[in-house]
Amino acid sequence: MSEIESKPGDRRGIGRYLVAIIPLALFAIFAGVAGKMLYDQDVNGRDVSAIPSALIGTKAPALAMAGLDGSNTPALTSEAIAGKLTLVNVFASWCVPCRQEHPILKDLSKDPRLNVVGINYKDKNDNALRFLGELGNPYAAIGVDPNGKAAIDWGVYGIPESYLVASDGTILYKKVGPFDPQSLETGLYPAIEKALAGS
Repeated sequence: MSEIESKPGDRRGIGRYLVAIIPLALFAIFAGVAGKMLYDQDVNGRDVSAIPSALIGTKAPALAMAGLDGSNTPALTSEAIAGKLTLVNVFASWCVPCRQEHPILKDLSKDPRLNVVGINYKDKNDNALRFLGELGNPYAAIGVDPNGKAAIDWGVYGIPESYLVASDGTILYKKVGPFDPQSLETGLYPAIEKALAGS
């Protein structure tokens, strides 16, 4: 046997090194990604929880939803948002962050530039009515989505979730999670101003 030929024991030794290196390499990649996210958040002020939507820049899905019985609010249809800058908010009575966000939605509903509508997601009618009765109804129209089909069409990740839709039906902005003062200032308000400047 030539001295250049490797011995079976040598190959096993190299295999052990590879098995040890792979987890270290994966950890280094993970640490690098996490470090970049923290850097973007702390230095650049980027919201790392923001989830991009493939729907931004496309036409909003058609709306033909049944109304919330007993709410005295129109059903959510495409006609309810046509020609208006609209905030479509996905909510449910069982959603704790929806309750936290609700006072902000009530304030937004008073803005004459904005039409606020709601999709009631996988909720019971009586529970939704109690929720709105207790906290107030900011919605110009409400559509019920008992099986989550509309939420799938809109690409909902979790609720609350909101979409700013231009008067021509184009989705301009998406917010996953509840609005708070910071997300209004850095996200929604600039998107509204941009939409109004372009119209």
